[in-house]
Amino acid sequence: MTLTHRLRPVIQTVGRTRAAQRAAGQTKRGYSSAADIASAEPVRGLSLGVAHSNLLLRTVASVRNNAELRALGVSEGATQKMNMCQAINDALRVALATDESAVVFGEDVAFGGVFRCSVGLAEEFGRERIFNTPLTEQGIAGFGIGLAAMGHTAVAEIQFADYIFPAFDQLV
Repeated sequence: MTLTHRLRPVIQTVGRTRAAQRAAGQTKRGYSSAADIASAEPVRGLSLGVAHSNLLLRTVASVRNNAELRALGVSEGATQKMNMCQAINDALRVALATDESAVVFGEDVAFGGVFRCSVGLAEEFGRERIFNTPLTEQGIAGFGIGLAAMGHTAVAEIQFADYIFPAFDQLV
């Protein structure tokens, strides 16, 4: 049975549901963060995804009113809009600036990394704290575990998620 044949009942059900919603005058957009989350039902026991997560539906005001952030004294700090790569680079920069034992290592991180998330860190913090490793994910994980066991803050970068599986042997 092909994938198309297996998906046909699901596609037909979704089509009937949307047609019924339109007929009832409902114009709910399930792809929008403005969707009515309270009425969204789990599909086969699973939540509908990150678009419906309360963690992502935050305004600046709701974050500033967070009790935990207020207690830390950071709720009124300056904010800056960043993409994910910029946020990762900024977080690494903060970790390296505030923790002398922090070390970032992985494949091509000294050059900025394949996704450019470590650009400028080797020049700013030194090549002894931001350095390249050989192409061995299992070795990277093992080295990170060893560094952490010796009291360092180890930030091991694995380029692609598919390559983390061999490294699990170091953890298990």
